[in-house]
Amino acid sequence: MVKVYIDGQEGTTGLKILERFEGRNDIELLKIDEDKRKDNDERKKMINSADFTFLCLPDAAAKEAVAMAGDKVRIIDASTAHRTNLHWAYGFPELGADFREKIKNSSRTAVPGCYASGFISIVYPLIKLGIMPEDYPVVCHAVSGYSGAGKKAIAVYEGENRPAEYDSPRQYALTQQHKHLPEMQKICGLSYAPIFNPLVCDYFSGMVVTVPIFTRLLTKKYTAADIRNALSEFYEKNGSYFVKVMPEGEPEDGFIGANNISGTNNMQIYVNGNDERLVLCSRLDNLGKGASGAAVQCLNIMMGIDEKTGLV
Repeated sequence: MVKVYIDGQEGTTGLKILERFEGRNDIELLKIDEDKRKDNDERKKMINSADFTFLCLPDAAAKEAVAMAGDKVRIIDASTAHRTNLHWAYGFPELGADFREKIKNSSRTAVPGCYASGFISIVYPLIKLGIMPEDYPVVCHAVSGYSGAGKKAIAVYEGENRPAEYDSPRQYALTQQHKHLPEMQKICGLSYAPIFNPLVCDYFSGMVVTVPIFTRLLTKKYTAADIRNALSEFYEKNGSYFVKVMPEGEPEDGFIGANNISGTNNMQIYVNGNDERLVLCSRLDNLGKGASGAAVQCLNIMMGIDEKTGLV
């Protein structure tokens, strides 16, 4: 049995990790006294008493926690702080055997961002396979439930007297400084950061991340079937259980809802369009494969057990 501590377990991601541990008898959860949550001496003690410590914290606090951690404890960080750090494993095992192996053997793993997960699931293999040039002018649109907006925003969304505009999708990150952009560019190997256009909407969880593509700007002429087959083969080759490329003709009704697979660790990739213009969509739960589900999947790999343990 391994000892696990969650630093920041009162937040949305921490609570969802706890939910995914229900029924597991291979984990001993360490709990800090409520009145000592901000006591750094007690935090340091708890972090280093565990075999694995999850960090569900703002970036500055996550960096502080890592500085407290000794060599024996293995860290799984759900913040943005270490996602582009080459010394850390990037927690997206479906991207290749090298990603999975580094997660398995690393003492430090960074969990991908939710938007970044959807984006990278599309763009990384296209560049890796030589289909999309590294200097492609990528644009990305995304919609997400409000659960990823933080405690204060969740309280507003769920409040009785919320502003009327919260009834509609709300566009943000207008200055193109969204915190997921560095990992989106770096992990994919893009020459330039993409234009990123996210919207938060009036439902709890789930997201669709969309990358439109002009086929004339790819390395050669590709059809939707070509792209679909290439992505499908990529993920099949890499032993993906949670990431699936959907077959031609999906979705049947022509609509891709953003919350259909909420509560799971699944990710579905759709390829649609015509010979000139393609629309690639990645659907996931921002709290699942986009946060806590991915974190637990990384833990399982680091423990050397079936990565599906405790996940649906």
